[in-house]
Amino acid sequence: MTKIQTHVSSSRAIAAFALGTLFFSYAFMQRVAPSVMTGELMKDFAVGGAALGSLSAWYFYTYATIQLPVGMLTDRFGPRKLMSVAMALCALASIAFAVSDSLLTASISRAMVGATVGFGFVGTLAIATYWFKASRFAMLAGVIQTAGMIGGMLGQAPLGVAVDHVGWRSTMIGLGGLAAVLSVLLFLVIPKRPKERISGSPSGSRRPSQGIGEVVRNPQSWYCAAIGFGLSSVMLGFVGLWAVPWLTTVQGFARSEAAAIASMLFLGWALGAPTWGWLSDHLGRRKPMVFAGVVCNIAVYTVILFADISNNALLSVLFFVAGVFGASMTVTFSCMRELNATANSGTALGLMNMCVVGSGAVTQPLVGWLLDRNWEGLIVEGERIYSGINYDSALLVFYATNLLALIGVVLMKETHCRQTV
Repeated sequence: MTKIQTHVSSSRAIAAFALGTLFFSYAFMQRVAPSVMTGELMKDFAVGGAALGSLSAWYFYTYATIQLPVGMLTDRFGPRKLMSVAMALCALASIAFAVSDSLLTASISRAMVGATVGFGFVGTLAIATYWFKASRFAMLAGVIQTAGMIGGMLGQAPLGVAVDHVGWRSTMIGLGGLAAVLSVLLFLVIPKRPKERISGSPSGSRRPSQGIGEVVRNPQSWYCAAIGFGLSSVMLGFVGLWAVPWLTTVQGFARSEAAAIASMLFLGWALGAPTWGWLSDHLGRRKPMVFAGVVCNIAVYTVILFADISNNALLSVLFFVAGVFGASMTVTFSCMRELNATANSGTALGLMNMCVVGSGAVTQPLVGWLLDRNWEGLIVEGERIYSGINYDSALLVFYATNLLALIGVVLMKETHCRQTV
């Protein structure tokens, strides 16, 4: 494991890591932003649930697709230039989305946003790898997740207020301006990467294809990825797009109330992620944490969906608890790293993150398609309205994804918090 460079002060390392977490927090704001714009987007682009799900999911398509290249590029070039340039391009893509006058241009812009913010998570993990002790990795991965969940919360109720007051287009222009500021700060603060690779060999001594081949041929990589896909699906597929319209249409909450309830899952994830990471490092075990998280996540989701709860406070608590248990997925990033060669850490983590974000790319449009398939034809002020029965059948998708996660936990090896390859 690469040690902290002697010429990089601990304060600069911390500042670089903090900016990386801000990058990931911003990425999450962009990720969930359409959930508080569903009505406006349906009206402006004259689309239904399936098309809206596809529009939102273009973020996930490009984000997920780019993760393996991001991992390989980060292994080779380090995070500084990659992250700052990506954020600058994100600023342009956000503004392009804001001024889009058709579903096509909006989808292209949304895809560009997903591709550019896709450098945030793996890049910040690289900062943790290069300039922090290995024994802190699981906890730091949890801290990054916490930052992401804070961004998710900001992308719910607060962003919903902004949309209500200035409209979705002005809100997206504001997000573009924020990206431009972050781009400059990332370039100025993140140090140049260490000259020596984690493996101790020069960065040019290994072919990129060698690392990716080793990672994808390792079955443990796919077991970890299955866990990440399954546990993230409720957060990205349900809360990331469909929870707010479900809460407003089926449960009868105002949009601001629904966004606040949904954001509680992000708060639970924010507090749970570093806690699971710390507990796993402290106990020296990985599998029991993730197994407990999957089983409890299924149980809580069942109550949320089928208990017909209309109490604001109780639903908020349930969403919070679901977030806490779903956050056990964070431990799997450490498993992925420990079950693959250290020199391939960026590539392995890129694959893992590809499958995590891929859960949103798959489930958001799938749920939208299922809603459209059973839609009774009700339209209110240009917006399609789906019934509780429509949602009950469509949201069963997340049971299948969590079952996939459970299978992955059973097959994954216990690493005892040590590098096994």
